[in-house]
Amino acid sequence: MKKRMQGFTLIELVVVVSIVVIVIAALLSRVWYYQEQAEKTAMEQVASALQSALIMEYSSMMTHGKESLVSELVTGNPMGWLSRKPENYSGEFYDPTPRSVAPGNWVFDLKSRDLIYVVDRGEHFTPGPDGYKWVRYHVRLIYEELPGGGDKKLTGLLFEPVESYSWFTGGI
Repeated sequence: MKKRMQGFTLIELVVVVSIVVIVIAALLSRVWYYQEQAEKTAMEQVASALQSALIMEYSSMMTHGKESLVSELVTGNPMGWLSRKPENYSGEFYDPTPRSVAPGNWVFDLKSRDLIYVVDRGEHFTPGPDGYKWVRYHVRLIYEELPGGGDKKLTGLLFEPVESYSWFTGGI
């Protein structure tokens, strides 16, 4: 009578290791996907906070009779509106490139006067016409013509992307 050896054969071991590797790869791809979604959400949260801060700055100017300073909202650094800057704010640069700013960070461009977010995990990010994996924001003043023609009245302010981009779903 033959005595059977106990334990794994080499083929059984290779099959088990292959299955484990496939499962780990699938889980890691999901983790990276969710990390990218979290980055997008964090960027949008900062942009929303800046939109709210813009409205508060404008309201303060209007309340204190400083309407003439509204143009400073367009050229100033939006991070100055916040009581506390995000930890991933790198400061002010003159004409930065995506390589001059660490991925996942905000930077203010002193040349264009735009606030820029440089994408870190951008597998599902489609850049705008400039082709860079970043989102450039600026302040846009919205004017409405007054009845009678000629004169315009400031009716709103927006903190918005300079150009459209797509991250996971349709363009923004």
